[in-house]
Amino acid sequence: MAVGDNAPVTTVAFNALALRPKGTGVQTYIRELLSALARSGTGAQLVATVQADAAAGLPDGIHTRVRSCSDGLRRALSGLRSVGPADLVHGLDVDLPVFPRGPAVSTVHDLSVFDVPWAFSRVRALGEQVVIRQALRRADAVLAPSSFTAERVAARFGLTATVVPEAPPNDLSPAGPDKVARLRLRCDLPERFVLHVGCVEPRKDVRTLAEACRQAGVSLVLAGPVPRSADVPRGAVALGYVPDEDLSALYGAATVVGYPTLYEGFGLPPLEAMVCGAPVLASRVASLPEVLGDAARLVPPGDVDAWATALADLIADDAARAELSTAGRDRAAALTWSEAANGTRDVYRSLGVEL
Repeated sequence: MAVGDNAPVTTVAFNALALRPKGTGVQTYIRELLSALARSGTGAQLVATVQADAAAGLPDGIHTRVRSCSDGLRRALSGLRSVGPADLVHGLDVDLPVFPRGPAVSTVHDLSVFDVPWAFSRVRALGEQVVIRQALRRADAVLAPSSFTAERVAARFGLTATVVPEAPPNDLSPAGPDKVARLRLRCDLPERFVLHVGCVEPRKDVRTLAEACRQAGVSLVLAGPVPRSADVPRGAVALGYVPDEDLSALYGAATVVGYPTLYEGFGLPPLEAMVCGAPVLASRVASLPEVLGDAARLVPPGDVDAWATALADLIADDAARAELSTAGRDRAAALTWSEAANGTRDVYRSLGVEL
């Protein structure tokens, strides 16, 4: 909706330029946090600056300021512009305007461009490093989704970040057997397969998972964007982007969900899998032990033999998969966007802004 004429006393302006029509973990964070804040019904005016093609994805109760679509350097420069008059400005993906016009909060999802710069092009890593450095110099408060990311912020920048954990999407739930069967038929899925959800990029280490699947004799299915056809590991089935309405059925069809990442600031895909009852095998690295706890089986990152052994054991053990499924649902249910909104409001309150 457009910004109204009778603005309440308190206005919070969000830089939500990172919101895109097709979701990643950052997109889920933006949509779900704004939805939870809007549901609180405090009477404050919540205003999000978004790109034109993402405005329709904002929840009810959020006013919009729309900018033309851009990416790369142009989007970074757009993030430096004012998001309008406000009692508080919140950059939902780090970015803050040069002159925030009030207290400023920055959410840092991870420091991957500093910690694993080899996973990005040199231009992207250097550009995002500049954006993060500049934003954190202007921030009055910093949010992080995990203690791991907060510790990385402290180590690199000497700043204390408040940990506000993320949560699975509110509209995600286990799919019924009929929906799973229809998806299996439509996508021609193998009877048993390991599923990876997310972009195929170097730090996700899909190649280790693919080789482990070959050793374990099980099919690998990839759901998510693949930059080039050459990036699809030999023998893997690449579904491309899977619509949100099909995701729960895909998780439900998977024998095991694999998450072999080498670095993660939080890790939403394995939590999504847990909501849908899928057993999860993930890397014992970065934020994942903290986020997943004992509800996933964790193995060393990059160790093909360890991954192959763990996959073979899980695929052969129905009871172990059922136990992980139950533990995963309990773990995912303990994280909610209502709690994330409460933690965010506490940070606003610490800066003198009641919401």
